Amino acid sequence: MNIQGMISQLMVLMAICCYSTQSIAQDPNFHIYLCLGQSNMEGNARFEAQDTVGVDERFRVMAAVNCQELNRRKGQWYNAVPPLCRCHTGLTPADYFGRTLVAALPENIKVGVINVAIGGCRIELFDCENASAYIASSPDWLKNMVKDYENDPYGRLVEMARLAQKEGVIKGILLHQGESNTGDADWPRKVKLVYDNLMRDLGLDAQQVPLLAGEMVSAAQGGKCASMNAIIATLPQTIPNAHIISSEGCEGNPDQLHFTAEGVRELGKRYGEMMLKLY
Repeated sequence: MNIQGMISQLMVLMAICCYSTQSIAQDPNFHIYLCLGQSNMEGNARFEAQDTVGVDERFRVMAAVNCQELNRRKGQWYNAVPPLCRCHTGLTPADYFGRTLVAALPENIKVGVINVAIGGCRIELFDCENASAYIASSPDWLKNMVKDYENDPYGRLVEMARLAQKEGVIKGILLHQGESNTGDADWPRKVKLVYDNLMRDLGLDAQQVPLLAGEMVSAAQGGKCASMNAIIATLPQTIPNAHIISSEGCEGNPDQLHFTAEGVRELGKRYGEMMLKLY
């Protein structure tokens, strides 16, 4: 056999090995969802006793940061008992999204979430090309928060997602962000940039991986950023596989920016119900 033939045979063997390793490592029944955004996705609402009991072991969270007091290590899976984002965050839509899914899906299906969210951030924080400049111009409180992700929340999300892909299949992306971009008509394009980057960096198919985007606290609840919902409604025009989660009737806090724990529970259920329709 000549050298060219040997190289061709080696390449075929490498391809077979790579395919075999991936097929063994991935569990098609482990459905993983990436969660990102700002304070409501981070968990502004304090979780209550009812939120910490009876969480099905089929619902998992991958810690995106080390948290000694919770005995969690970055990159490891745990039963999805809140907090799901960082050590001292609260209840997020991801909590009741996952619970809704495992309650409805066959018992052989597990659901995992990875939550990387920063309170008060603009969507620009997740733009991998311009995040550094955005952070540099941000107030100290935001700079301190992103240190938990080594100043690269998008990079941390991708890092964790790649680990998760060794064990399961990414089925969707949950977004709750917009308060800090209220009135920004260019927001859908900026979200698409983040979404497209995730598709590229994780080798995902946009036709198979929906984006679920939740509305801000509604006008009926006195939401200060409710006007952003009209812009959010246009997202499917930019991302065909985007689906909007209504916040109508979801209880808001007196600060008119955040949902109460009950409001978050309802919003999370709606994320889950939407995803079940897409299965």
